[in-house]
Amino acid sequence: MIHLRGVQADVVIDTSFGVPVIAYWGSPLGDVDTATIVAALARPLVSGGLDVVAPLSVVPEHGSGHQGRPGLTGHRRGGTAWAPRFQPSAVAPFAGGVEVTAVDPVAQLRLVTRIVLDHVLAVSCTVVNEGTTRYLLDGLHPTLPVPAHAGELLTFDGRWARELQPVRRAWRSGAWVSENRAGRTSHEHPPFVFAGEPGFGEWRGEVWGVHLAWSGNHSMAAECLPDGRRCVQAGELLHPGEVCLDPGQAYESPTVLGVFSSSGLTPASWGFHRSLRTLPVHPSRPRPVLLNTWEAVYFDHDTHRLQALASAAAALGIERFVLDDGWFGSRRDDTRGLGDWTVSADVYPDGLAPLIEHVRGLGMEFGIWVEPEMVNPDSDLFRAHPEWVLADAGYEPVLGRHQLVLNLAEPAAFDHVFRQLDALLRDHDIAFVKWDMNRNHVQGSGGDGAAGSSAQTRAFYRLVDALRAAHPGVEIESCASGGGRIDHEVLRRTERVWTSDCNDPLERQTIQWGASMLIPYELMGAHIGPTRSHTTGRTQSLAFRALTAMFGHLGVEWDVLSLSESERTQLAAAIALHRRFRELLHAGDVVRFDPVFNGDAAASHSYGVYAADRRAALVAHAQLTTGMSLLPPPLRLPGLLPDVRYVVEQVPLPGARVEWTASGVVLTGTQLAAHGIQLPRQHPESGLLLHLRALHPT
Repeated sequence: MIHLRGVQADVVIDTSFGVPVIAYWGSPLGDVDTATIVAALARPLVSGGLDVVAPLSVVPEHGSGHQGRPGLTGHRRGGTAWAPRFQPSAVAPFAGGVEVTAVDPVAQLRLVTRIVLDHVLAVSCTVVNEGTTRYLLDGLHPTLPVPAHAGELLTFDGRWARELQPVRRAWRSGAWVSENRAGRTSHEHPPFVFAGEPGFGEWRGEVWGVHLAWSGNHSMAAECLPDGRRCVQAGELLHPGEVCLDPGQAYESPTVLGVFSSSGLTPASWGFHRSLRTLPVHPSRPRPVLLNTWEAVYFDHDTHRLQALASAAAALGIERFVLDDGWFGSRRDDTRGLGDWTVSADVYPDGLAPLIEHVRGLGMEFGIWVEPEMVNPDSDLFRAHPEWVLADAGYEPVLGRHQLVLNLAEPAAFDHVFRQLDALLRDHDIAFVKWDMNRNHVQGSGGDGAAGSSAQTRAFYRLVDALRAAHPGVEIESCASGGGRIDHEVLRRTERVWTSDCNDPLERQTIQWGASMLIPYELMGAHIGPTRSHTTGRTQSLAFRALTAMFGHLGVEWDVLSLSESERTQLAAAIALHRRFRELLHAGDVVRFDPVFNGDAAASHSYGVYAADRRAALVAHAQLTTGMSLLPPPLRLPGLLPDVRYVVEQVPLPGARVEWTASGVVLTGTQLAAHGIQLPRQHPESGLLLHLRALHPT
């Protein structure tokens, strides 16, 4: 028996079965006899069942009687070794975790499970082929138990430009299953789920969250067994024959991360956030406000116009200038040039140096867009090496956005791309790379005709790691048509994600709400777009656009040369406001408050950030639609210091007309949680920003 104590949860592990069983995962237990916990939770036999109680282990075994989804699936030639039953081999505790080894001498397999608990519960498994014949692996899916009273699920749906849409559902029986075959984390099936007691909210109810830290194909399932036990299982989705283990070879699963809170979703999400903030790659300096050129110029690149755009950006307080698609090869539109990562002599006859020098002279950093995993058929690279694409040579390949996937698992292709990107970063003063990935995998096969999405994902990691090692000062953004690659594994090697290609703040309110369940604000790219949205055609006030983008890593994606004097003044003020609160926004704890609903849709969102010491806060209320009542209900703010007195002040948003007459009211943390503050009436697509600061003495 092993008792692990984390920041917000305890875990008790029973290692007597071979494959470890998580006997308990939940609120801290204090000093206990772990054997008594297992005894207290021992399950009796039931009528109509087997003569054994099959353990719900980290890798559930059909061979041991488990009637749900097995954690390990595969076989040897002839269909043998398909239902292994592992025996104990070794247990190696270490600070904060344990490594358990189990063996099956019949199936000739070894299974190593590693469990670590700190801010998150992290579980990964490795299967080793110890036989003399090939083992064909179909899947290895670590499994985390949740208690029987966790009868409700919060899952997330989505699509391009409408990512991370929350879906609540009762979980009475059976299984919820989500499968992704996009070759990237995906817009449609983000790999995380929360389970909790029915009615759980942002600040109430026990909640367990599970996330698969992986940037490729995946499968997730939340299953309620007939005997009432519940679990969440997650792992890489493997195409047929994708992983074949020769004798002595091993496969390591992606890491499954779990968080727990006894008081709702918001504290549960802090586990995910704080885990990311401990990573070596996590940004340690203020996040520079950036301007991205895409919605300002698209493919119409001209050095003089871009220099003027940079000058206007610097005057607004922008700190980083990012040159988007269209700077390389024959890339004058989206049909050609991908794969040719050299500066276009047609558009930049003097190279990028004049533009970069101008940007740097204005005191801004320079960033650039690339899409290294892709190639256009109309490109020098494809004409020279058509065999380097990730496609089955026996079929006409399916195009997406006029492009194909470049097979980075092919060593020659990998080396070619690395050399081009290495030269780009070596020869230019570039501080930031926007790394895009705009096409799903379809019939993605390597040179031998076998499925190659798994190898491609690992090759992508190796490429990013190699470039980071060669250029450690360069920051990288994970972008995949917007929010198609947001996960904790890619964030082990990048400093930012592009949350969505949609800058419409009405859509962004929900997108960023969902993203904040998994990542903190400083990693969440959020831009102020033009008055009329590029993706939806809606028009919104600058105040609402600025309020929405403020709670993230702020950027601007707008032709700032076209601004009126009033717009220029308001945009500069919005940027200054973000910079004023940037330290709080990017170091505090993200907080959310239960939405007010109008039917099935949220009529308003309230969210913000609390300082780590809880002596300051910044809270936004965004009115999305009209509500059924003429006034919103009072906004209650739990989680502050109960006996401390706070002054609550409205922060004027540039160009906004919402006025809160109670600005300056002083309330204790207890009062803010109990009765809260009455908000004013607001028109749809408008917002209110409040700053709370503790008074001294308390």
